[in-house]
Amino acid sequence: MSNQPVFIPVGDLADGFAPESHILPFSPLLQGRQLQLHFADGSRARLQVNAADCQLTALTDGEASGFSGQGRYRASSLRPDIVLLDFLPEGQHGHSLSLVLDLAHGLFTAVAGVLPREEDVARSAFSRVLSGEALTAVDCRFAHGCIDQPVTAHSALHHSTDELIGLRNQYRYSPTECYEHIYLNSHFYTWQCLQGVEQGLADVDRCHYFKLAEQLYLFVWREKIVPTLGVVLIDLQQLKTDGKIFGYQGNDFSALSNFPVGAIAQILNHTRHAL
Repeated sequence: MSNQPVFIPVGDLADGFAPESHILPFSPLLQGRQLQLHFADGSRARLQVNAADCQLTALTDGEASGFSGQGRYRASSLRPDIVLLDFLPEGQHGHSLSLVLDLAHGLFTAVAGVLPREEDVARSAFSRVLSGEALTAVDCRFAHGCIDQPVTAHSALHHSTDELIGLRNQYRYSPTECYEHIYLNSHFYTWQCLQGVEQGLADVDRCHYFKLAEQLYLFVWREKIVPTLGVVLIDLQQLKTDGKIFGYQGNDFSALSNFPVGAIAQILNHTRHAL
């Protein structure tokens, strides 16, 4: 009889993904640049990117005030002039900020994630359902806007999409780590680990999809068992992904793990329901 697969902390997951991973190299496209981000509600923020760290500062109240902080960052570029910038704001334990910056078209999407406290994670799924809450205690907010120019009625902002729904994809993160995703509907996807430190594990989790360009998507998921936030760009032209996974290092909630991930993608099939 086989052993029961066990859910592991995000820190242990990072250790499994690290060797010979398919992550992208650091992108220098933003180094030394200062960008002004104009949010859809009219608020503004300034992004200053230095060699060692970056700083996102709200200039006005509104959406921008919820997206601010400073910290050491990672920047990667899956396509020319599109940069994923990610960092953990200093002094804000459990918080994460990610920005997708389309420099050629002057567009951005901001993702602010917050990990739950230990007492929130300990609550049962049934109690959350009774309270009308999401099953996952991981919180996430999104904002869209323009770079260095105000948003107008004609701005083609990044937007939610259903183009991934129905796809069944396989993702090879390293020689030892391989997963399968099935994008079920606009709210949920299912995953299973085919090979690696989570082999045999599977679940259905809350997710969000945004279209950035033709066959390029921002995919964000929030896990409910082990508190986890994933922020990944999926390029179906190059069959490549790049992003990050964020969670707690261990089971004591005192230390964080925010590690890069990248995969070689394979489309297995596309299900279309005849309803």
